[in-house]
Amino acid sequence: MADSYVLGWILCSVMALVALCGVVLRRQKWKGISMRTEPVKTVLTSNGECGSADASHADIIIVGAGVAGSALAHTLGKDGRRVQVIERDLSEPDRIVGELLQPGGYLKLIELGLDDCVEEIDAQQVFGYALFKDGKHTQLSYPLEKFHSDVSGRSFHNGRFIQRMREKSASLPNVHLEQGTVTSLLEEKGIIRGVQYKTKDGRELTAFASLTIVCDGCFSNLRRALCNPKVDIPSSFVGLVLENCHLPYSNHGHVILADPSPILFYPISSTETRCLVDVPGQKVPSIANGEMANYLKTIVAPQVPPEIYDSFVAAVDKGNIRTMPNRSMPAAPHPTPGALLMGDAFNMRHPLTGGGMTVALSDIVVLRDLLRPLHDLNDAPMLCKYLESFYTLRKPVASTINTLAGALYKVFCASPDQARKEMRQACFDYLSLGGVCSAGPISLLSGLNPRPLSLVLHFFAVAIYSLGRLLLPFPSPKRIWIGARLISGASGIIFPIIKAEGVRQMFFPATVPAYYRAPPTVK
Repeated sequence: MADSYVLGWILCSVMALVALCGVVLRRQKWKGISMRTEPVKTVLTSNGECGSADASHADIIIVGAGVAGSALAHTLGKDGRRVQVIERDLSEPDRIVGELLQPGGYLKLIELGLDDCVEEIDAQQVFGYALFKDGKHTQLSYPLEKFHSDVSGRSFHNGRFIQRMREKSASLPNVHLEQGTVTSLLEEKGIIRGVQYKTKDGRELTAFASLTIVCDGCFSNLRRALCNPKVDIPSSFVGLVLENCHLPYSNHGHVILADPSPILFYPISSTETRCLVDVPGQKVPSIANGEMANYLKTIVAPQVPPEIYDSFVAAVDKGNIRTMPNRSMPAAPHPTPGALLMGDAFNMRHPLTGGGMTVALSDIVVLRDLLRPLHDLNDAPMLCKYLESFYTLRKPVASTINTLAGALYKVFCASPDQARKEMRQACFDYLSLGGVCSAGPISLLSGLNPRPLSLVLHFFAVAIYSLGRLLLPFPSPKRIWIGARLISGASGIIFPIIKAEGVRQMFFPATVPAYYRAPPTVK
């Protein structure tokens, strides 16, 4: 009997010891995780400390679910990556830009398998532009003869388009889309390991991944850690929606070369037309005290085509006037192991030419093709070195659209300078010539012909065309002087933009070593 008690006592002691060891080991395990996360410092300051950690480990974290983030999530998820997307606000966005997708962008959308996202949102086909100046107008059609009849530009409500892409990306089982505000990137020994974010219900969490891609838009609060942002705000757009307006050229964007700067009209649904009035500088008339309505009626309205005038004034009277700063920022990345910038957080251009979404979708195609051969993303330094090729491979499309947007905006703005006036008039007349003089520039603008050299040739062809008109039939000293200032002014417009884009990467990408970088081999 005593032996039974002794045996029971021994068994209980052993079981208690095993349980105690289990508790100690579990505590040590959590302590080890804490020790690994304690040295992790935030690149950007944040309010509050991390309260808990997400046990799941994605392959890729995407910050932001706008056009770039949503398209990227679907693309990488379709390739089998485990993707976690953290978006500040998952409700439908309401913006006045990001509503016109060029044909080149639509082709990228098809390539990514996202072309059905422009269906069921009342998107309108766009076949080109109409240009207006001083009562004259000309039609510039996209060169779509070699493409399927469905290929064209698309214009739509930005929010509807984004929601369709979010729904499609979230439908993939390996893509997790959640609402939260990313407050900082998590860095350990120079490598970005993930993000710290605040959930919708206020919890502070961390998420870890092999690669963090920041796509949090033009107002990005994370870009300073990953690039050298030089943001310029040359103007602002004042946005209106015209209802049941019949544009002079159906299914075309309309650009009015007004004073002081261009006015845009394009359809965003079967019954609505977007109007964007460019206001130079960083200060716009006040909406609250009626200055804006007065400016639109007295300065802008007399310059719009007669067919649009009544709808424009009615939209002003309705009062739903909104403004948006136009930002421009060349790509100047700091290659950082474990992280990458994309979309407007990385690179912006003036929205006059509607090229932002085309650049973003083209960048996604480039990144997808670079990542496809890689099965393991865990070697962050090696991956970072390999992805340096991304910055060169994206240049043909990105630099062409960026340079054209910046140059066209400066040419299209009114100026008291006689040389600039001549350049502006020559640009309108050059595009009105038709043939290669219109097809060439419009193919560049549409993203169908992303060739930087072709852009430079057409730009200086306009300058030389203007110079020839000045000097023929009989040059005078005054005309020669204006011509010299015209060439100087044209050079002053385009060369700084090219310099910011990078001359070598833009025109001689094959001479950049990263251009030939091969995928890292798995050891």
